[in-house]
Amino acid sequence: MNYNREKKHRLCIAPMMDYTDRHGRFFLRQITKNALLYSEMITAGAVNHGERKQLLEFNVEEHPVALQLGGCDAGELARAAKYGELVGYDEINLNVGCPSDRVKRGRFGVCLMKEPDLVAKIVEEISSTVNVPVTVKCRIGIEKYESLELLCEFVRKVKEVGASCVAVHARVAVLKGFSPKQNRTIPPLNYPRVYILKKKFKDLEIILNGGIRNLNEVEQHLDYVDGTMIGRAAFDDPYMLAEADSRIFNDNHNVPTRHVIGRIMLPYIEDALTKGARLHNITKHMLGLFHARPGARQWRRYLSENVFTPNAGPEVVERALKLVPEE
Repeated sequence: MNYNREKKHRLCIAPMMDYTDRHGRFFLRQITKNALLYSEMITAGAVNHGERKQLLEFNVEEHPVALQLGGCDAGELARAAKYGELVGYDEINLNVGCPSDRVKRGRFGVCLMKEPDLVAKIVEEISSTVNVPVTVKCRIGIEKYESLELLCEFVRKVKEVGASCVAVHARVAVLKGFSPKQNRTIPPLNYPRVYILKKKFKDLEIILNGGIRNLNEVEQHLDYVDGTMIGRAAFDDPYMLAEADSRIFNDNHNVPTRHVIGRIMLPYIEDALTKGARLHNITKHMLGLFHARPGARQWRRYLSENVFTPNAGPEVVERALKLVPEE
């Protein structure tokens, strides 16, 4: 790989269901060459017993790309992680931050923050199985388990058994009465808590997640932590990442215009459709490409109204591009 492993966490795109699938990652990679991309969370059971090739397959252009796994069985997770390594993922990330009902029922995600010894066992098992970095994504706490002391104890335990980096969503998770969407917005952000965590773990990479909307905010947080993680903002306005390589990674290269990126996607779309992909599942990631630009509404409307027509293909995107003035 030609990217700088020392700096790959300076800007990450958070793992998000229905967003960071292989189509979304390929699209974002046309805009930024350096930001670390994460897969959607995939359960260890699905990898080990399901359609493994379909779940793990990705395009070589997506590097650097990390596989996020969910589960609570150390052996199952280690086996799934090994499959991820063999396929070529650059990092294995353990989800200890998702607050959905599904993960609560499965005893994984953020509820594992109540079981730091189990998480440490999982990280240790994965670390001894793979040769790529093993990282953890968590919250600053969970209701009734939200003190700085408990967070530090959790981080200390996973660090000691092999975690090379911890990404922290700077909100407490509220499992009773809050939906996953509410957990992303209602619990107040506590960035200083993550800054303090970094001061206490100077030799561990600490990544800040939660509420970061643009590169100006990224740069501000990098004064206090090793890296940052942007979520849905990366798809609401994906072209803001066009400056990421130069501003965040000191990599000055020519970035394609929005129209060029749209045209780059045309052969990708054609190939993906021949392999069974649905046009909507690709173009949904592209809707924000012309965010706040003349013609953005026409772009979104044309795509939204035409991707479901019979035999719709890359020509839908090609026509939509003509509705937007060239830059």
